[in-house]
Amino acid sequence: MTEHSIPDEGRQPRAARPAAPADPRGALVRAPKARDTPGAAALPAQPQARTGDSTASPSDEHSQSSGPSGQQPDPHRPRPDQGGGQGGGHDNPDGVPPGAPGGEERRTGQPRPPGSGPAAMRRDGDRLRFVGAATRRIARGIDLDEIVMGLCRATVPTFSDAILVYLRDPLPVGEERPSGALILRLRRTDRIPEEPDTEGGTMPALQVQTDLVTTAELCEVRPGGALAEVLRGVRPVFADAPAARAALPELLGEGRTVPSGQRTILAPLRGRRRVIGAAVFLRRPDRPAFEGDDLLVAAQLATHSALGIDKAVLYGREAYIADELQRTMLPETLPRPTGVRLASRYLPAAETARVGGDWYDAIPLPGSRVALVVGDVMGHSMTSAAIMGQLRTTAQTLAGLDLPPQEVLHHLDEQAQRLGSDRMATCLYAVYDPVAHRITIANAGHPPPVLLHLGGRAEVLRVPPGAPIGVGGVDFEAVELDAPAGATLLLYTDGLVESRLRDVWTGIEQLRERLAATAQLTGPDHPPPLEALCDDVLDMLGPGDRDDDIALLAARFDGIAPSDVAYWFLEPEDATPARARRLARSALERWGLEELTDSLELLVSEVVTNAVRYASRPVTLRLLRTDVLRCEVGDDVPQLPRLRQARATDEGGRGLYLVNRLARRWGATRLSTGKVVWFELNHGSNPESSSN
Repeated sequence: MTEHSIPDEGRQPRAARPAAPADPRGALVRAPKARDTPGAAALPAQPQARTGDSTASPSDEHSQSSGPSGQQPDPHRPRPDQGGGQGGGHDNPDGVPPGAPGGEERRTGQPRPPGSGPAAMRRDGDRLRFVGAATRRIARGIDLDEIVMGLCRATVPTFSDAILVYLRDPLPVGEERPSGALILRLRRTDRIPEEPDTEGGTMPALQVQTDLVTTAELCEVRPGGALAEVLRGVRPVFADAPAARAALPELLGEGRTVPSGQRTILAPLRGRRRVIGAAVFLRRPDRPAFEGDDLLVAAQLATHSALGIDKAVLYGREAYIADELQRTMLPETLPRPTGVRLASRYLPAAETARVGGDWYDAIPLPGSRVALVVGDVMGHSMTSAAIMGQLRTTAQTLAGLDLPPQEVLHHLDEQAQRLGSDRMATCLYAVYDPVAHRITIANAGHPPPVLLHLGGRAEVLRVPPGAPIGVGGVDFEAVELDAPAGATLLLYTDGLVESRLRDVWTGIEQLRERLAATAQLTGPDHPPPLEALCDDVLDMLGPGDRDDDIALLAARFDGIAPSDVAYWFLEPEDATPARARRLARSALERWGLEELTDSLELLVSEVVTNAVRYASRPVTLRLLRTDVLRCEVGDDVPQLPRLRQARATDEGGRGLYLVNRLARRWGATRLSTGKVVWFELNHGSNPESSSN
């Protein structure tokens, strides 16, 4: 751009002049002072090397090939191209090709007036460099706020002294057709703050700055109005253009004014399909006014910003879909089965990869048991999450059939092969029985679980590793281990223990040591709280340890004491319901729960009578005393009972109706050998009131 010489009279020496204050974002916060010479450049000039200076700006290396007066150019310095926007050499200071006096206008091809070429060409070069730097800064943004901030920071104070960015509210996504009126919302403003200049005075503030700060936040674009016409035209316009005179008050609000003449540019923001907003660029009265070519700069900034905003909105929608997908794939809440407490954590691989193939689950089973599942599908993409959801659903279905853990893994392996030849996953499936204080575990290529004992000892359980799910043609083996009361079982995926900085077995050993150290803090007789334990385990991750998503499931085994369990086998005879009532009454007397005698006898009689009517093998009756009283009746008939409304002339069909009215909860589960019908009653030590 053009540099006009300024007399040195009255200037302070360079070393004594105070440096211009810098904005934290790296750009000068004061605008260049107005030049006395008319027609000064619209953009801030690059520093000009004066006589006696030993350094020059990078732009001077291209625009000036000769040194100060009386010096010859360095013969070793590469000479810039003659002509173009870079300026000429010592013999051709205007950059005009030899033999073409004055040169030709680049746009029109007409002869250029002498003395007008170099300044215009340097201004064009400055604009190109500015547009390139600004668009790179805008393109670095990923989300909506980053892109809008990039536009503001790139233009203030280099291109304008203030900027207002309006965006459509709500922003349409992709191919969506917006309905209703076009509403523009003020998304962000930026300006040069008022500050003292180098002579101790005060830089004049933008005259309309106070009004712009308090401008209307929302603007409804009237169909057929002046603002709608400007937005439809897409091209930026000056404030003194006929179309903008009425459009700017409509956008900013009545009573707001902007700098007159060519000191304000209104630039529509058009995305791929439609106009999504507008940007207003303003310059102070002490700054040179915008030029005609600055409309092209504003158009470039508006185009790049609008396309970036379009992509950011699409990215935000994809991130929302990913979050929703992950949320629905994983349990929203964990169940509260009898005799075990649960806690879980899930961490995505990164903010930009919010979905993955890791999952965990806790599934209540008949007999107060619970299935604990953790798995990891290869990769952490949307495809991995979809496969994970299918495998998790399959595992829940298989768990409802009460299959052994090794059989569940076998069916999961078959399901993975049906999904595709490259669908690989690891999985660990465990079933905890709080009555027997035992746990049965089967593994399919997954890292082994860690058991934290009550005394503080952490043990890596020896479980056959097995082959990953999806390999096909392999057998899975299950082991049964003790699950003492007070112990904590930790199931996890390999993202917790494996990374670029450590192998899986080193990570497992660090996890074991971390659990043991955490248990020492609460003493040998008190296990650490589950939630705090999960947080402490995740704290072991270092900066380079997040290569994969992480699923974590912790189970605290409380168990059910043998004294709180009553179990009988009853023959399918006519006298069995009466015997079941007597056995249930005696158990309540032993536990001191006589207040439940009437309700329990009635419900036990109804459920046992229904089982005896169809069973061919002995019927099981079990009572469990925990925070509630639970009754379970099992038989060898797989058909599940259904609740129905009996008619007045029916002799039966009212048993389940009574159970539904009197019990706190009830249900029926199909087993491989028949079914179990269960119900729960609140007792005096339980603070919850009985339902219905």
